[in-house]
Amino acid sequence: MSAAVDLLLAAAFVTVVLGISGVAFHMARTPMLDRPRLGVRGVKRRSALATSGVFTIVEPAIRFVGSWFQHVPSRYLRSMARRALTRAGEHLGLSDDELFAIAALSALSLGAFAAAASSLLSWPRVLIPLACVLGAIAPWLRVQAIGRERARTVNRSLPSVLELAAMCMSAGLDFPGSLRRIVSSAPDSREPLIEELGRVLQELDLGHTRRSALQRLAIRVPTDQVRELASAIVQAETKGSPLGPVLAIQAQTQRLRRSIAAEEIASDAALMLIGPMTLIFLCVIVLLLGPVVVRLMTGGLGVS
Repeated sequence: MSAAVDLLLAAAFVTVVLGISGVAFHMARTPMLDRPRLGVRGVKRRSALATSGVFTIVEPAIRFVGSWFQHVPSRYLRSMARRALTRAGEHLGLSDDELFAIAALSALSLGAFAAAASSLLSWPRVLIPLACVLGAIAPWLRVQAIGRERARTVNRSLPSVLELAAMCMSAGLDFPGSLRRIVSSAPDSREPLIEELGRVLQELDLGHTRRSALQRLAIRVPTDQVRELASAIVQAETKGSPLGPVLAIQAQTQRLRRSIAAEEIASDAALMLIGPMTLIFLCVIVLLLGPVVVRLMTGGLGVS
């Protein structure tokens, strides 16, 4: 009986070893992902490699591990990753497979750190799976935060850019020409709105219609201001209205909306201060009346 059990255990061990070896061999034979060289992703990747020393070191590992995720069947995960990277301005020129690879490497790194800390510092072992989950989620949260900050930056810069475009069109330029003048004269070409306008110009140069280019802009920057701008320009073109006054009205409307939002935030701040101010006044009352209460409890105030 014991010999049969030992034989089964040995067979199971050999099967596991062969399975792991087969998976490792398949992964080793999988070619590394190609580095993007063209388009927006290529520009972002070259800029990241030139400015970030850490990313330059880990980028080959990301492309190597990313090749393992090429056959991930989940369309939902891929669409979510693609949407997050698009809204983040093609952060670091990453593909969805490379984002999966960063999440996997981050999970393994934090899990290994938690395992080492658990064995050396006697930390609870429940931290190991929690660290793995946190490591897997952290890259996604980072990309989503970059996308939200990028959208806020675009909303802040949009009214002034619209006013400049209206001035250029009143001086005789057409809509693409005014955008090209704004992009070429921008002090910082890496500003999110300038990058997005540059992509709109590239799509127009490639033969896309103005409607499709603006719709793509609204997808990349999904804010109410950008959607309203795209809708207003498309409607003006459909009706044959001049774009200069439309852009000026959009700039005024968005500045008014921003001032109204600031007033709402200021009014909400007054309500949010009620709780802290109440706690502060309670502390002041305790400090003032505390000694009196203590003296009353210990024998009175000493007044004859």
